Amino acid sequence: MLLEIIEDRHGRKSTIIASQLPVSQWHDAIGDPIVADSILDRLVHSSHRIEFKGEVSMRKTYKND
Repeated sequence: MLLEIIEDRHGRKSTIIASQLPVSQWHDAIGDPIVADSILDRLVHSSHRIEFKGEVSMRKTYKND
């Protein structure tokens, strides 16, 4: 289903995707290597990526309150 959404929007509309999983692990998470290649081909080559490093959990920030 994700591939269909990406194909419909590719080159015509903006799409924002947020993931806690690094792009390098998407193949394993998606499961089907052909579908994973198709999704990554459309997303990665024409994207602006912002990767956060370190602790970004808001749970830890508010846990002490």
